[in-house]
Amino acid sequence: MRHKQVTHREPLPDPKYGRVDVAKFINFIMLNGKKTLAQRAVYGAFDAIEQTGKKPLEIFEQAIANTTPQMEVRSRRVGGANYQIPMPVRGERQRALTFRWLRAASRLRKGGHGIAEKLAAELMDAAQGIGDAVKKKQDVHRMAEANRAFAHFARVAH
Repeated sequence: MRHKQVTHREPLPDPKYGRVDVAKFINFIMLNGKKTLAQRAVYGAFDAIEQTGKKPLEIFEQAIANTTPQMEVRSRRVGGANYQIPMPVRGERQRALTFRWLRAASRLRKGGHGIAEKLAAELMDAAQGIGDAVKKKQDVHRMAEANRAFAHFARVAH
C-alpha cells in the first residue's frame, strides 16, 4: 500500500440521547462545520415526531432499516466494455448511503418551515416504507437485480 491505513474514530455519543448513531447522523446533516445548527435540526425533527405521539428513536431506527441498501451496482471495465456489476454493500458504506439519501430527500421536500420539519416528515415517511429515500434504495436494488446476469464478472480476478 502507498499510504498508511486511516484510523477511523467513533464520534462521541450525542448529548441528548447518548447514542452514537444519532451523533453520526447529526454529523452527516452538518454543513460548513456548524454542528449546533445540525443538532438543532435533528433534535427539532425528533421533537416534531414526538408531538405526533410516536417515539422518535424508534422512527429513526425504522427509517434507517427501511433505507439501508444491501446491494448496489459498480462499474467494471471488462474487455473494452463497461458493465454494471451488482455487489453487496459494506456496513460503513450502507450507513453513509442511508444518511446521504435521507439528507438529500429531506432537503428536496416541498412544504414545511425549516430543515427540522422536512427531516421529521422524511424520517416518518421512511419509517413507513414510503418517501424519496426509500424510493432511492428500491431503485438501486432494482438496478442490481436487472444486472444480475453480470454478477459473474465480480469474481473475475484482474
